[in-house]
Amino acid sequence: MPTPRRLSRTEALAMAPGLRPAGLRGGLLGWDGQLEDDARLVTTIARTAASYGAHVRTRARVLHASGTSVALRDELTGATRTVRARSVVNATGVWAGDLAEEVTLRPSRGTHLVLRGDRLPGLRTSVFAPVPGSTNRFVMVLPQPDGTIYVGLTDEPAPGPVPDVPQPTEPEIGFLLDVVAATFAEPLHRADVVGAYAGLRPLLDVAGPDAAGQTADLSRRHAVLTGRTGMVTVVGGKLTTYRRMAQDAVDTAVAGAGLDAGPCGTAALPLLGAAPRPVLDALEEPARLVRRFGTDAALVLGTAREVTGLGDDELLAPAAPTVPVTLAELVFAVTHEGAHDVDDLLERRTRVGLVGADRALAEPAAERALALAAMSPGR
Repeated sequence: MPTPRRLSRTEALAMAPGLRPAGLRGGLLGWDGQLEDDARLVTTIARTAASYGAHVRTRARVLHASGTSVALRDELTGATRTVRARSVVNATGVWAGDLAEEVTLRPSRGTHLVLRGDRLPGLRTSVFAPVPGSTNRFVMVLPQPDGTIYVGLTDEPAPGPVPDVPQPTEPEIGFLLDVVAATFAEPLHRADVVGAYAGLRPLLDVAGPDAAGQTADLSRRHAVLTGRTGMVTVVGGKLTTYRRMAQDAVDTAVAGAGLDAGPCGTAALPLLGAAPRPVLDALEEPARLVRRFGTDAALVLGTAREVTGLGDDELLAPAAPTVPVTLAELVFAVTHEGAHDVDDLLERRTRVGLVGADRALAEPAAERALALAAMSPGR
């Protein structure tokens, strides 16, 4: 990617027209990879693992785990079973301490806001807005391909029981709006927030639960720990280091159990659908499908045609004016990505559910996809 460089005031305003011009002297331009959709990334990682022989089990709750076995309960049927293995890796994020008593975590809550793109019109790049009074903290303003803007994120201690779905707080929402207001000329109001979501970071408390200090001071680096039963636990880290985290955890598991394995190949292993840019640019499938599925775009559309018998006009039409997700994508999520219900489709295979109004508009398309897939021969 290009090297970072300084921007003049004129260049900065051209890339982010909404910046507050008063006092603006320029900017710094850096480059990074672009994440289309974290739901797409996670689902594609699972599909890639399955293509190499992994058995992926969704809606399975871990009741107990040791270094050689895991007790599971199917949350759809209630059935339980025990899976035995020569090695077990605990990669359960903020729940890791529930399975490994030797692990002490201090979860940190990060909140994002969702805005409509027209609230900051013309934004062509992500903006790192400095937090007033801090020299190393920023709020990110991230334009999304679907016409929304994400604003985040906070870093707040989250003590107590770990919730299944963390909730943003009003002080966090106000903090994010205030920081953006200090950087952009257009005032933002609470009513401009069409959605908000939060996640918990599994930060390792290396000093113990009584240590002082904020979670912002804890390291974001990952750690791999082996417990008394031999179970390997990986905690910490970031989305951008997921492959290195996996390599370190699996290498530890292989060594601890004395397994016969060659060198880890994850550094050069492409996900399903990945290809060099010239190959992707040459594909003839719809641009949205290529952007989200890469070379698997043809598989997505072909599957939807076969399963539904519908024409491309219906399969590729946006679910609503503000919801670009298509029926073809939703059908594929049922047939190839393990989606069981509307929540799976709109919350966990796409991110439509981040905006409540958009979710309501997309529910008929999600229900239709489930019905069409259920009618398909062989399901």
